[in-house]
Amino acid sequence: MTVLALGVSHRTAPVALLERVSVSGDALVKLLHDAHRDESVAEVMVISTCNRVEIYAGVDRFHGALNALTALLSAHSGVPVERLTPHLYVHYADRAVEHLFSVACGLDSMVLGEGQILGQVRQALKLAQQEGTLGQSLNELAQQALRVGKRAHTETGIDRAGASLVGVGLTLAEREIGPVAGKRALVVGAGSMSALTAATLAREGVTDIVVANRTFERAVRLAETVGGRAVRLDQVADELTEADLVVSCTGAGSLVITPDMIEPRDRPLFLLDLALPHDIDPAVRALDGVTLVDLESMQESGVAAQGAERAEAIESAKRIVCVEVEAYLEGERAARVTPTVVALRSKAADVVEAELGRLAARVPEIEGRLRDEVTQTVRRVVDKLLHEPTVRVKRLAASSAGDHYAEALRELFDLDPKVPEAVGRPETIDTEVDR
Repeated sequence: MTVLALGVSHRTAPVALLERVSVSGDALVKLLHDAHRDESVAEVMVISTCNRVEIYAGVDRFHGALNALTALLSAHSGVPVERLTPHLYVHYADRAVEHLFSVACGLDSMVLGEGQILGQVRQALKLAQQEGTLGQSLNELAQQALRVGKRAHTETGIDRAGASLVGVGLTLAEREIGPVAGKRALVVGAGSMSALTAATLAREGVTDIVVANRTFERAVRLAETVGGRAVRLDQVADELTEADLVVSCTGAGSLVITPDMIEPRDRPLFLLDLALPHDIDPAVRALDGVTLVDLESMQESGVAAQGAERAEAIESAKRIVCVEVEAYLEGERAARVTPTVVALRSKAADVVEAELGRLAARVPEIEGRLRDEVTQTVRRVVDKLLHEPTVRVKRLAASSAGDHYAEALRELFDLDPKVPEAVGRPETIDTEVDR
């Protein structure tokens, strides 16, 4: 089984298309199961964020799986295959591993080095585990991606070098309304992005923070963490009157702020829309004193461009990815030879037992200590003969031609290694990466 990655992101598609392809909630669960049910897919995980939708699948047949997953992504998004295909990217085998590691490190993000993607990969892994669409191989790959991402952020400081989307948005806000400290902010939504927004605002000196959410209890909990207050979603229009800065990311799938909700005002209003699909009607841009920045305008303005001061951290992270990819692939190649080594030792053990049984039948008078000594001697001879070949084949298997050495061993000894019947269930997410 080999890993296939199929996706669309801010690098390959306009925001309007990303909005249509983006999936969450029940739709994401359905996509997972539909993909897993396809005969060409053994296991699957989907990363869906405001900037990317990527399907990672363990497959036996490349073309069959690619066609099936492309058709599924088209069907779920409603985007015709012929329109979707030009925006898709495909990675297979080694390249798929490298891509996932790069994504987890924030090297493929709109804002290079942003730390949110690590949590989003973790969420994708957890959902696939819960829904039973993971097997051992893809589970271990995703776990390793989380560790690589954690290592890159810890050792290179790339998360500090590359600001989050929220941080970039606030930088743009200050160009329009001045320093955010002392301003009144309205956060619409109470999910992870909204929590990050509220925390960032508080850290920047915003002391008047209002949180609005459809589920009022969640708004209350988030507001309490930053010393703010909570309102219901239907009170947003009233709060817009007093707000200087609005950040919206509800995932509602429909507009929550429209031009008719914004009354004429004598001071500027900055709106930051981090949702896909949009939370804020782009028509608000026509209103006097109102500035709207959304993911599309952030993309067009090049806020994610790499600055010279971040170059060192980014290059360090890339080096970590290269080292970790090679280590992972070496481990995978070595693991593939294990059934062959087990089969060889099993066959040798069967030969030893058969010959010892034959000796006992021919020379029944050999008993006690003498028989034990003969048994141990024969087993030691076989173990010593097998030791060097098995050690060398494991070492050689880590190379790119490793499969050929295992194949030669199978041919020479007429081995038929079987896949173990009991393959361990995917383990739960390693909590170490959360620390």
